[in-house]
Amino acid sequence: LRPPAGARTMSAAEDAEWLRWVTKQFGSIAGEDKEIDLEEFKTALQVKESFFAERFFVLFDSDGSGTISLEELLKALSLLVHGNETDKLRFLFQVYDVDGKMIKNRLIWGVLRRIGVPALSRRGARSPCAGSGSIDPDELRVVLRWCLRESAIALPEERLGDLTLALFEAADKDHSGSITFEELREELEGFPEVMENLTISAASWLKPPPPTERSRRPRYLTRAYWHNHRSKLAFLGGYASLNLLLFALAALRHASLGGWVAVARGCGQCLNFNCAFLAVLMLRRCLTWLRATPIAEVVPLDQHVVFHQLVGYVVLALATVHTGAHVANFSRLARQDGRHGLAEYLLSARPGVGGLGGTASQTGLALQGLLAAMLAFASPCVRRSGHFEVFYWTHLSYISVWTLLILHGPHFWKWFVVPGCLFVLEKVVGLAWRRAGGLRIVEVNLLPSKVTHLVIERPQFFHYKPGDYVYLNIPAIATYEWHPFTISSAPEQQETLWLHIRSLGQWTNKLYEYFQQPEPPSPEPKPLSRSLREKRRRCWAQVGAAGSLPISRLSQCYIDGPYGTPTRRIFTSEHAVLIGAGIGITPFASILQSIMYRYRRRKQSCPSCHHSWCEDLRDEEMTLRKVDFIWINRDQKHFEWFVSLLTKLEMEQAEQEPGGRFLEMHMYMTSALGKNDMKAIGLQMALDLLAAKEQRDSITGLRTRTQPGRPDWSKVFQKVAEEKRGKVQVFFCGSPALAKVIRAHCERFGFRFFKENF
Repeated sequence: LRPPAGARTMSAAEDAEWLRWVTKQFGSIAGEDKEIDLEEFKTALQVKESFFAERFFVLFDSDGSGTISLEELLKALSLLVHGNETDKLRFLFQVYDVDGKMIKNRLIWGVLRRIGVPALSRRGARSPCAGSGSIDPDELRVVLRWCLRESAIALPEERLGDLTLALFEAADKDHSGSITFEELREELEGFPEVMENLTISAASWLKPPPPTERSRRPRYLTRAYWHNHRSKLAFLGGYASLNLLLFALAALRHASLGGWVAVARGCGQCLNFNCAFLAVLMLRRCLTWLRATPIAEVVPLDQHVVFHQLVGYVVLALATVHTGAHVANFSRLARQDGRHGLAEYLLSARPGVGGLGGTASQTGLALQGLLAAMLAFASPCVRRSGHFEVFYWTHLSYISVWTLLILHGPHFWKWFVVPGCLFVLEKVVGLAWRRAGGLRIVEVNLLPSKVTHLVIERPQFFHYKPGDYVYLNIPAIATYEWHPFTISSAPEQQETLWLHIRSLGQWTNKLYEYFQQPEPPSPEPKPLSRSLREKRRRCWAQVGAAGSLPISRLSQCYIDGPYGTPTRRIFTSEHAVLIGAGIGITPFASILQSIMYRYRRRKQSCPSCHHSWCEDLRDEEMTLRKVDFIWINRDQKHFEWFVSLLTKLEMEQAEQEPGGRFLEMHMYMTSALGKNDMKAIGLQMALDLLAAKEQRDSITGLRTRTQPGRPDWSKVFQKVAEEKRGKVQVFFCGSPALAKVIRAHCERFGFRFFKENF
């Protein structure tokens, strides 16, 4: 009986309306007997596991008939909706109070119903899942096991026993060997957030979490939006103004030749600028260099790929209008002339028309076709659907486009000469890197969730910043394909480069499958040098991922880069908030490792008492005062990617630093149910108690407690704002949908927001 998605937490007035809605829904679910059985109840509740559905069902089935009538359902829900805190706590206690004969009785009652025993014949008997009035260790263990399954958490039986013991010892105040209702209530009072959630309408336990309310005022009209996007908006304003100015000047200069010619000339002048500007926006090496200059504070260099796409659409639109205006003008001339048709104007070279040898019409039509093909095959549906080579080869036609533009427009070369030379220079440098010889993949590690960890021998003169990315080519996977991946190792790691690649597309899946295949027999490999063996040993000591599979097959690869990203700003921030979702941790892995190296260099120790501390990390290149690292994962296995690195970071900061910790980590597991869900209250309490006792988290093994569910961004950013450790900048790498949510919260709190873009 789940209300429609989008329903909000109910007020007292809405409760009555919701009960009327339940009555209506009951009629659509119940059978001819006007009652709901267990299977129908499970379907309506849509829970992952049947245990809690059965517990709710039994508690609603007050007469023990094995079915729920409308009267029973409304009576139970009314008690939960309008009941006091004690009523809701008692319901929670009854859910966890599992009779030891539950399974046997459940089977018997199921058989009775299937063979058609009337409900009245079964009434008066003890409910098949009724409790005993207290919770013993075995019952608690059963409930916690189902809580783990409901939250998609896998722990060994020994760990389940530790959780059971921790919660039982804390709740069994009188050491009687069982937990009573009063003892459970007393223990819950030590968890204020649980008691707070119990005061919410208990009917919300049976419906999805409420969505965040949107402001009636569009975010684009808010002052915070304009403040946080001032450089981007100023750039777009300047870009639009320049195009309007170029169009107006060219149109006015040719106005005497007719309206269609004026429009065509205006669009042509804009095309001169935009087609050259497309090259500027893809000068990755120049843009990487500009990130280290004051220009980066004014020009939105982080958005260069987005602007490249925008300018591409503008070019196609201008070219369409330009072509259409010329066709209209040729049609007018053909009607006036009477001797030459429109086709002759379009397909024949005519002196005086424009272009090299009067071929403006022919080169223009060719350009229109090439531009349309390039944009069509550059769409996300083509690039991400396993047809990257189609995008790659059609996009290479930019060479033909620029050649035709030089032949088509007599003044285009003036606009193109500087960006064109820089573009060619960058390509020559990249080609020189590739011709210098392939690099050897030292090790390959297959991680959970189809993540491929490549350890590549680092070139001698390869210098990069934390968070930079490279283009990778592996001929064994695809000869001509180059794909961008963030470098996940720190620059201080001199001998190897790390890449963590999630299998999301055709190329990345082929990469994972290639190294997953059994290695064919091969001649005895060349013995590795002592330095390379030591390099591999240190590399694996740092990775340390559980369940990893080392691969001995070595392949050749080529890299192009490095190229800068918004994360380069992190070290010049004062308070940086790093948010990674899933594999989005990779740029932050490099940054966190670099911070760890710098932290280790500045760590001091007293020779007398051996007390250690860290000097201020701030210097000319790093003004950081505080770093908050937030990692959001869907399930437990995803944390295995970098858990060893995070453990080392925690160990480096074992002692409390003056003024608080420099680095704080926050882990979230979205598949785990939170403390506001009745199906997880006991589990989360047990995890909290055991973490406090052992000083480590049961899910990841870190000291940082893994929080269930998704972050409450309002609370997270509110806490960051209250710390007042300097100007806050938020750096995100993950899905576009989550980026929009975080960006909106950053605008609300006045934080600068940066997103990883390739």
